[in-house]
Amino acid sequence: MDNSWVDKFNGLSGLPAEIRAELEAGSKIVAVPAGTEIFAPGGTADNLWLLLDGSVKVQQKSETGREVFLYRVHAGESCVLTTACMLAFENYSAEGRSETDVTAVAIPRKTFDDLVGKSPLFRAFVFTAYSRRITDLFTLIDDIVFQRMDVRLAARLLELADTKGVVHATHAVLGTELGTAREVVSRTLSEFHRRGWIEQSRGEVHLLGKEGLERLVKSSGIQA
Repeated sequence: MDNSWVDKFNGLSGLPAEIRAELEAGSKIVAVPAGTEIFAPGGTADNLWLLLDGSVKVQQKSETGREVFLYRVHAGESCVLTTACMLAFENYSAEGRSETDVTAVAIPRKTFDDLVGKSPLFRAFVFTAYSRRITDLFTLIDDIVFQRMDVRLAARLLELADTKGVVHATHAVLGTELGTAREVVSRTLSEFHRRGWIEQSRGEVHLLGKEGLERLVKSSGIQA
């Protein structure tokens, strides 16, 4: 892969030639397999990762062992928690794990600090991505507090389904995604099955009536 990776990120392609060259020279492209722990609570943020391919799931675990999904980082995006930790010189408070094989650009702290200080365009890229993700997190809080579980589960099924309409996740995993108990997910899926919207098999949910799920989500105003 050549240095054209810069052009894959909105806000970086317009960097002046000298800043672009410094960014490319001071960064490296890394690849990690699916299931790799990229960062963990208590760890230091030494690199800002910009994803070129794949997805990373960020979640937090409580003292009781309950896991709560926070957000995903997809290709063309950066991780807000990593950005926050690098800006504040603080350790991670959550876990990030690759859900798929991931290819990313790792920008070391020195390069990050230098470019944030000297380049208005790079600084704008960092803070624009940061503010966008913070907005997403407030939306997540709003969903958890105010949205009905059936609506949230329908939206998440539509989001996670592959091209064949299959969600590869157990009830426990879906519970983590939504910040609720597995039993709540099981009851809601049973209702979806009764309505003819889904079929279930071990570790999978098959979407048979996407239109019904979409109507449910649309009625609440959530963007699926």
